[in-house]
Amino acid sequence: MGESVFALLFKYRPVLFQRGELAFSTPWPLVLLAAAGAVVAVVAYVRLRGGLPPRHRALLGALRLAALLVVLFALTRPTLVVPTVVPQQNFLGILIDDSRSMRIADRTGQPRGAFVADAFGDDGALRAALARQFQLRFFRFAGGTERVGRLEEIGFTGTETHVGQALDRVRQDLSAVPLAGIVLVTDGADHAGDALGESVHQLRAAGVPVYAVGVGEERIDRDIEIARVETPRTVLEGSSLVVEVLVTQTGYRGKTVRLDVEDAGRIVASQAVRLPADGEAATVRVQFTAAEAGVRRFQFRILPEAGERVTENNMREALVVVDERRNKILYFEGEPRFEVKFIRRAVAGDPNLQVVVFQRTAENKFLRLDVDHPEELAAGFPKTREELFGYRGVVLGSIEASYFTHDQLRMLAEFVRDRGGGLLVLGGRRALGEGGYAGTPLADAVPIELERLGDGAAGEFFQELRVELTPVGRLHPATQIAPTLDSSAARWARVPPLSSVNRVTGVKPGASTLLVGRNGGRSDASVVLAYQRYGRGRALAFPVQDSWLWQMHADVPLDDQTHETFWRQLLRWLVSYVPDPVTATTSADRVAPGAPVVLSAAVADSAYAGVNGAAVIARVVPPSGVEADVSLEWNVAEDGAYRGRFVAAEEGLHRVTVTARRGGTLLGSHTTFFEAGDPNTEYFGATMRRPALERVAEETGGRFYRAQDVAALPEDVRFTESGATVFERHDLWNMPIVLLLLMGLVTAEWSLRRARGLA
Repeated sequence: MGESVFALLFKYRPVLFQRGELAFSTPWPLVLLAAAGAVVAVVAYVRLRGGLPPRHRALLGALRLAALLVVLFALTRPTLVVPTVVPQQNFLGILIDDSRSMRIADRTGQPRGAFVADAFGDDGALRAALARQFQLRFFRFAGGTERVGRLEEIGFTGTETHVGQALDRVRQDLSAVPLAGIVLVTDGADHAGDALGESVHQLRAAGVPVYAVGVGEERIDRDIEIARVETPRTVLEGSSLVVEVLVTQTGYRGKTVRLDVEDAGRIVASQAVRLPADGEAATVRVQFTAAEAGVRRFQFRILPEAGERVTENNMREALVVVDERRNKILYFEGEPRFEVKFIRRAVAGDPNLQVVVFQRTAENKFLRLDVDHPEELAAGFPKTREELFGYRGVVLGSIEASYFTHDQLRMLAEFVRDRGGGLLVLGGRRALGEGGYAGTPLADAVPIELERLGDGAAGEFFQELRVELTPVGRLHPATQIAPTLDSSAARWARVPPLSSVNRVTGVKPGASTLLVGRNGGRSDASVVLAYQRYGRGRALAFPVQDSWLWQMHADVPLDDQTHETFWRQLLRWLVSYVPDPVTATTSADRVAPGAPVVLSAAVADSAYAGVNGAAVIARVVPPSGVEADVSLEWNVAEDGAYRGRFVAAEEGLHRVTVTARRGGTLLGSHTTFFEAGDPNTEYFGATMRRPALERVAEETGGRFYRAQDVAALPEDVRFTESGATVFERHDLWNMPIVLLLLMGLVTAEWSLRRARGLA
């Protein structure tokens, strides 16, 4: 509608004014005559008397001058000089989206791909109009791009879309011929990250405009989508997971649906979801247990609702490696107390946790429990990084800071920051501020603020605390002590009170509080459990002294497992994400068959210093068992970082084992997994991406079209500076707007003159 009005007033469509340059064919005698007339008219009004106010004389003069300027503009014979392609001397690339999302039906019931057949088929009007001016070359694209001779070769079967790579391929294939532009027919979905921006830059530099034709709807009226699922790549066997699932919808506001989590066809969790307002997202937390070791494929599914337009986006999969390794945790306790006995009892039956106890029983007397060999800790608390970093977690009980050397305190902080280990500090009369840790290197790692207090100050402070979950703690995996979020919260409400002898003034900025405690009727709450990220690792504070009461209190039934479950969950979470000296990751846990996979590795020595120049080999084992070795090269921008590429030709689960050696010394190895299969990404975010397509068109000098206004495309592509062109001249002096403007100015002047008795 806007373009039609513009063309009615200005004679031509806006594209000519955008592409053309203004020129004048000036008959100077007429121009000078008009200019002299304008001067005479203005002077006449300036000298006019008869009681006419100055402002009216000025207005009359301005109207007369404006009318004469319009006449002057017409007399200069203005023309629009527009570059125009030479018929049949230029090529036009037609790039058609061949992905599955083109099968999605619009409200009319027709799939998006139907537009391709209608417009570019043998009898297509758009194809015929373009073919009169250009040599057409057709390409299809999805994960890759290839030339096609017949539209029947396009089946809309691609499992992902790489728009940027496709544009690059067409530009390169047609670089040897005069290229007028590229017509891009797509819904705008792009799964190649930032590659599109670089492609647009290359097209702009080459002067190749992109004419983007957007197909599909910008809003699907009835659809439920699982937009995102966030799961860890690795967890310990038997760990409780709280997974965040992002659900969006249109057309089902307020409806309650069920989210199921499946593992090998078994439903392991279900959660009721009340759908949010249209276009908004609801974050759903669902809890379940990773009960079986191995590579597990968890499915998150919402059953389709009546009338739902796209059902393929109601399910997402997540690949999780459930690890059955045994994790060593060093527990250093400074005095005999019940916590040691009951923590050991809590984890005794857990095959994934090994708590090595180093307990001071008297002055210079120590007890070692669950050590692997007689020499372990025989010389006392570790004095080297290699010895300390052999553990994956450290628990500090009631042990004063003065026991450690300054180097040991710094090494404990580096255990969290550099090694990525887990640190848990407990309460006690020799712990935290009362133990003199304020101002030490370890103080920065712990998540709570420490006061400067001397030894023995704990005797001056005591409080009994009724423990409560915080909103963050209610959803955190470390505090799940029952099968569901609601039952876990209910059990926390029944746990007996604990006591604290440590003054905790608050948590540090960026730390999260999971449990708080209230003393009697006081409104303020004390920190009971808090954590923070510190460097590569995490540190927790549990500033109470008698969690064993959750097992032995008179109000606790004999078969109650709250204490055991809490400590297992807490220690499992403490060490779940602790890295090894060699760690391997893949760019995605699921890729399309034939797609490249980026293999990355971080390599460190036993002291967790990055190692450069190592020999790093990734052994990839596909489902067929035919192994392939991939060399990983050191990334010179980062110590210990290596990278390689592998093409997953086979469908199914791939095992990747990365081994690093320096000289003849084995630094370590690590195994990860990825799956080659249908990524099913085309049905997520299935609306037409108009902003992205408009950006591509605008930045390359082309235009954006919808299917209903694409008829203007053939004429627009004619007016381009790319390829072989000539220049056309289009007269502007006889535009309707010129006549209308002149009539309007003359009429306004005459009306004002008549109103003042001058006509």
